[in-house]
Amino acid sequence: MWLFFTLVTTLLWGVAELFYKKGSHEDCKYDHLRVCVLVGAVMGIHAIFTLLTSDIAYNPMNLIAYLPVSLCYILSMACSFFGIRFIEESLADPIENTSGAMCSIMCVLFLGDKISLPVWIAIAIIVIGIIGVTQTEKSAEVNRSQKLGKKLATVAFLMPFCYAFIDAVGCVLDIFFLEMETSPLIGITEENIELVANVSYELTFAIVGLILFIFMKVKGVKFELPKQGDKIVAAICETAGQLTYVYAMSGNGAIAAPILSSVCVVSLLLSRIFLKEKLTKKQYLFIGIIIVGILALAVLEGE
Repeated sequence: MWLFFTLVTTLLWGVAELFYKKGSHEDCKYDHLRVCVLVGAVMGIHAIFTLLTSDIAYNPMNLIAYLPVSLCYILSMACSFFGIRFIEESLADPIENTSGAMCSIMCVLFLGDKISLPVWIAIAIIVIGIIGVTQTEKSAEVNRSQKLGKKLATVAFLMPFCYAFIDAVGCVLDIFFLEMETSPLIGITEENIELVANVSYELTFAIVGLILFIFMKVKGVKFELPKQGDKIVAAICETAGQLTYVYAMSGNGAIAAPILSSVCVVSLLLSRIFLKEKLTKKQYLFIGIIIVGILALAVLEGE
């Protein structure tokens, strides 16, 4: 069953990325905040359902204990939601998926981990792809600065990198928080530690979503729920993917991880088919290099 859940998770997250982009509008100033609100609402509902149906004896103080990790993941997603208002999803998603490479480097720098030469080669391939994609932004074919203005074009293009970096920080912190010997989480066991962490994350996202909703109401920003269909679908797919991810990794994680890393390929294909996104040949080339590096890294780290 783990293979089934792995494929379902990959598809769900790919569809989520598609609808995040489909529901984001360049000219709507607060659209990325609307996405955060809806993702928070869906995650909050799922967290409450989990608490009502699971006997994990959840301690509310875990909201505070797990806050550094939760905020990293939430902030990284907010960066992603802002960025895809202005740049192609098929460009943003592969860049965001380099967070795994950044996490590996951070583990070497801050946790004293050692990684093999093949892993360094995979990371180097990703870096080459990133440098190449960055250079294409300056080409006349892309010309994003002329459309958005130099400042906004630069900020928008940096958002996927911000996502990757902040998400990687969250992943490194998770290593500390999900180890029984070092975790500051309260009332945990080997069986429920991941569930407690996920509930803490989802409840925190719900609280952040509520705060953002109040902020928009104070600012007089319209939030017409019937018009947020794409965002709601994205939020549901995101949360459902988190649920199936647990079951996917419960089997053969060494094989599941590379399959899950291919979500950027799924996202690229869906964006090309349904959103009619078109990149330049050089962009496709360097994105392809990034994807090769990501898949290679996932395979090597799963061994």
